[in-house]
Amino acid sequence: MQPIISIDNLSKTYPSGFQALKSINLTIRRGEIFALLGPNGAGKTTLINIVCGIANASGGTVTIDGHDHVRDYRAARELVGLVPQEIHTDPFETVWRTANLSRGLFGKPRDGALIEKVLKDLSLFDKKDDQIVTLSGGMKRRVLIAKALAHEPRILFLDEPSAGVDVELRKDMWQIVRALRTAGVTIILTTHYIEEAEQMADRVGVINKGELILVEEKAELMRKLGKKQLTLDLAQKLDAIPATLSAYHLALGANGLSLTYTYDTQKERTGITALLRDVTAAGIRFRDLRTTQSSLEDIFIGLVREAA
Repeated sequence: MQPIISIDNLSKTYPSGFQALKSINLTIRRGEIFALLGPNGAGKTTLINIVCGIANASGGTVTIDGHDHVRDYRAARELVGLVPQEIHTDPFETVWRTANLSRGLFGKPRDGALIEKVLKDLSLFDKKDDQIVTLSGGMKRRVLIAKALAHEPRILFLDEPSAGVDVELRKDMWQIVRALRTAGVTIILTTHYIEEAEQMADRVGVINKGELILVEEKAELMRKLGKKQLTLDLAQKLDAIPATLSAYHLALGANGLSLTYTYDTQKERTGITALLRDVTAAGIRFRDLRTTQSSLEDIFIGLVREAA
């Protein structure tokens, strides 16, 4: 199936000489949820702004559902909805008129039923006649989402959508994202709440210093790069790890009552059987043991440190 977005050798250099993007190559599959992760200043927003037609690239091409985003700007842009980080609305306009105006800017005919549904889905309908200046910060962000959905885009960009919003909005928003994905809308999001990407995304891309350092299926990424840890809860406090166990690179808990062993699930042998044998031989007794898997956040931090 043809990707809905194709990005080829995309670069962005500012007049100051700062290179914000360096030869980005990326394809976004139709109907997927793609999470783009990276530290502040990595180039996430620059990339999104170029794809959405807000900023110009220095080089490379972007194709949106077969439309070149420069030569066929109008057709490409009509397919895209954007929820930006910053709140940009007319503060003295009403919620209803703001959503309607956004739809009209894309040449779409009036559709009161659609706008009503969007506002109801976002718990905004009871505020439809309120001026935006009177709304809370969370409600203003809901308005941004309503604006982005008003023209029925097939691709939705969410740039740090959860930043500074309440838990209720976050839950509502992810319910809407799931519903949109079910309806065939492609979702690209950046987020600092990595647990959300872990729960929602099909694929994950990591960008750092303007370079795309990894794109991977989320499950495969966690399988390949995720480490597992075995923690032994000790029966008695241990002051130091015996030298006979040094090959396992164990970590002693701060209270001296636990030992943690990190191992690679991809290796043929994990070493757990030998570890338990040698721990027992060293006269260390344990009451319980448990395993934990690295989270997407652990993997992300590790990737960024390696690329630094």
